[in-house]
Amino acid sequence: MKKTLLAAALLSSISIVAHADEADRLDPVVVTANRAPTPADEVIASVTVISRDDIERMQPVSVQDILTGLPGVVVSNTGGIGQQTSLFMRGTNSAHTLVLLDGVRVGTVGAGLPAYEQLPVEQIDHIEVVRGPRSSLYGSDAIGGVIQIFTRHGEAGQAPTPTVSVSGGSHGYTAGQVGVSGGTRHGWYNASLGGQYTAGINACRVGAGDVFKGCFTNEPDHDASRTYNGALSGGYRWDDGTELTGSWLRSKGDIEYDGDFQNLTRRSQQVAGAKLAFDVAAAWRMSVSLGQNQDRADNYLNGIGKAVLDPVTFAPVVVDPDKYRVGYLYSKRNQASWQNDFTLATGQTLSAGVDFQQEKLRSDTDYLKDKRNNTGVFALYQGVFGPHEIQLVARHDHNEQFGNHDTGSAAYGFSFGEGMKVTASYGSAFHAPTFNDEFYPYGAPVDLKPETSRTAEIGLSAHRGVWNWAVNAYQTKVDDLIGSDAHFIPVNVSEARIRGLEGQVGADVDGWHLRGYATFQQPKNRDGGVEHDNLLARRPERTARVDVDKDVGSFTVGGSVYAAGYSYDDAANTERLGGYATADLRATWHVDRDWSVQGRVANVGDKRYETAAYYNQLGRTYYLTVRFSPSR
Repeated sequence: MKKTLLAAALLSSISIVAHADEADRLDPVVVTANRAPTPADEVIASVTVISRDDIERMQPVSVQDILTGLPGVVVSNTGGIGQQTSLFMRGTNSAHTLVLLDGVRVGTVGAGLPAYEQLPVEQIDHIEVVRGPRSSLYGSDAIGGVIQIFTRHGEAGQAPTPTVSVSGGSHGYTAGQVGVSGGTRHGWYNASLGGQYTAGINACRVGAGDVFKGCFTNEPDHDASRTYNGALSGGYRWDDGTELTGSWLRSKGDIEYDGDFQNLTRRSQQVAGAKLAFDVAAAWRMSVSLGQNQDRADNYLNGIGKAVLDPVTFAPVVVDPDKYRVGYLYSKRNQASWQNDFTLATGQTLSAGVDFQQEKLRSDTDYLKDKRNNTGVFALYQGVFGPHEIQLVARHDHNEQFGNHDTGSAAYGFSFGEGMKVTASYGSAFHAPTFNDEFYPYGAPVDLKPETSRTAEIGLSAHRGVWNWAVNAYQTKVDDLIGSDAHFIPVNVSEARIRGLEGQVGADVDGWHLRGYATFQQPKNRDGGVEHDNLLARRPERTARVDVDKDVGSFTVGGSVYAAGYSYDDAANTERLGGYATADLRATWHVDRDWSVQGRVANVGDKRYETAAYYNQLGRTYYLTVRFSPSR
């Protein structure tokens, strides 16, 4: 895609926003950037916040729909709704983004990847996307950044409030969600159940002559996806400020796909967490949190179980499903954190704590090691001195398998007044190889080194009246990057260098809701070999997205445009993925303050494209939703 197209998309949004009338605007509070609630305009890091209002306007059917096109974010999918989804932040690997759900790490212990495709959109309250290295705060994995998903919750003093949504659409798409939230003088709660089904499309387009590409098989069928989810959350706040909160989310589903050795996975993902926070002294607040993430995947070939005729009664009998199971992987991650936040003086704070993490797995593959612990100790200092802001972070991690790792970061911000700020930062990060990296598929270790990175960044941002914008430039160098050799064995491939420029702009004024995002990046292999200077796989150099919505009486109408440049599906840069652009249109009829009817047409131009070679994406699709959501 041409640079002019992407630049125009962002600049046109800036032009629209810059002429908006000023009005009062409530700045969001960001938790993820500093591990503590901080006003967004006081955060030095590059951050994007997606609110529940944003989500309902967009009418997404997956987390992929929400995240695609955000600054620095590229999403790859293998065949539509419910299919495996990978995310690359700032050009780093898919395992280099830490994903949290209500403060708890999400992702399989084996591959280190969360099942984005199974995270239910209707359960999400808001999402924080923090770009740049955050290992000095969170430990392993946060090389490209951190994404934290916050689930919906009730409010203290809220009367019991039910919510219901029912959706239908193309390819047999159906979805529904029912929930209730409320609160007392000191407490709050939320409970919800939901599900989603689609008959799907043919996930993989491999032909008879291409069986050694893509999914390695020719299965011209529709690949369905069925998922069910439930969520609970609640909390209680005492008069002295002590607060106890807890959350639980479980998602389970059957996902069909194309494959020669397996073509159906029954997968469940469960995340639970609890946190107790209280004031030890006037300038000292302590918190203790516990969490657990469980992930279970059972892989089958040609269905789960099989009906046969009983030789005596001739009645159909379902054979034991395990008889057709061809593999499984069960993983569990137990987590605990102890954090202390001190107010040293006006504008100066110190946070220090300890994180503990235990990873376990069980699989049909005989892993030589199936359990490991990691303990991290961290400290964060933040100081505001007039227009100057300083942030210093240091962390030491001890991984039972890979030893000791020290990370740190330093950031500086200067406010010019009228909401404008310039920032500069430098930080290091690391990623410990996953169990799959080290042992899969043969069980024996391949003696990998942890990946390490160094990132330098500068930025300029402004929050003025109803509008805000930010531009950030960065360079990341990753050493001992993990790739695969000719025999698909993981190896450290020396170095990658990623340079990038990203921007965002937004406003909500006079019924207009405007968002613009753009990314220019060069994710290059710098190993000095035959692939030196090649683009890293599935990471386009240019992306842009524009969302525009307008409230008109009892209606809200709008649309989105997303454009991505070309990329390659392989490290050798021989399998090219063409650039493309898609457009969505949407409308909401607010029948009254409680009821609404929504309609969306995705990929209006019926564009054919791929984000992973040989894997199809949805063409033009239609969705209709009826929603009952009383105002609190």
